[in-house]
Amino acid sequence: MKYGEREILDFDINNPEHYWPNEHEKNYTINIELPEFMAKCPRSGYPDFATLKLTYQPDKKVIELKALKLYINSFINKYISHENVANEIYDTLFSKLEPKSMKLVADFNPRGNVHTIIEIDSKAN
Repeated sequence: MKYGEREILDFDINNPEHYWPNEHEKNYTINIELPEFMAKCPRSGYPDFATLKLTYQPDKKVIELKALKLYINSFINKYISHENVANEIYDTLFSKLEPKSMKLVADFNPRGNVHTIIEIDSKAN
C-alpha cells in the first residue's frame, strides 16, 4: 500500500487536531472547491465523480485544509448514493465546525444522461 492510500485509510475526521481556532471575530466567508471527489454507486459499483463546493462562515473553528482533503478522499472506495454523500459530508462538517452558516453543493458528473446537483444550506433550514 502506498503512503497516500495508508493516510486516507487511517484518517479520522473526528480527531480534534483537524480543527483550528478561528482567530478572527469578524464575519468572513471561506469558499473551498474540491473538483476531484469520487465515490462508488451502491447499486452498480461504478465510480461517481463530483465537484464539491463548500462555503462557510466560521465561528470558533476552521478546518485544516489537508484534513478536509483527506476526508473527501476517504470516500473513494465507499459505496454511497449522491444524496447520502452530500448529507454525510454536510452533517459531519457542520457538527464539527459549528459554523455561523454553511452551504455544500455536490455537483455530480452526468452518468447515463442524468446530472445531479445536491445543495444543502444552513440558511434554508
